[in-house]
Amino acid sequence: MVLNRRNRFKGGTCFFTLTLRDRSSAILVQHVALLRHAFRTVRAERSFTMDAIVILPDHLHRVWTLPEGDANYSGRWRAIKSEFTRQLRATGMPLNRDHRGEHRLWQWRFWEHTIRDERDYRKVIGDGSKAC
Repeated sequence: MVLNRRNRFKGGTCFFTLTLRDRSSAILVQHVALLRHAFRTVRAERSFTMDAIVILPDHLHRVWTLPEGDANYSGRWRAIKSEFTRQLRATGMPLNRDHRGEHRLWQWRFWEHTIRDERDYRKVIGDGSKAC
């Protein structure tokens, strides 16, 4: 069995990619206000600094910095995913469940990269000098 190894860097800055199970879905941009609400709700309960975010129809990229002494980004992502799912259900959107009873909205895991230094940070976020 493959173990999912995570770098537990307290107070660190990390780049994440989270993906919906259905890669043809556009739920994230169709319901971006609910996604923002989920981020705000969790940030009020479990502090973090939002450095950058890009929201695409079926996945998102995010850079955040955790408070000193805190390395629990997995718990924050679990809470954000749960809150967004609850908000979607509250709108009446039907969401299928898998064999464990979990909603089939998000992929189980996420990709994470710990930002090592200022050069790495600029590489991930950019320096603002390049236009898309």
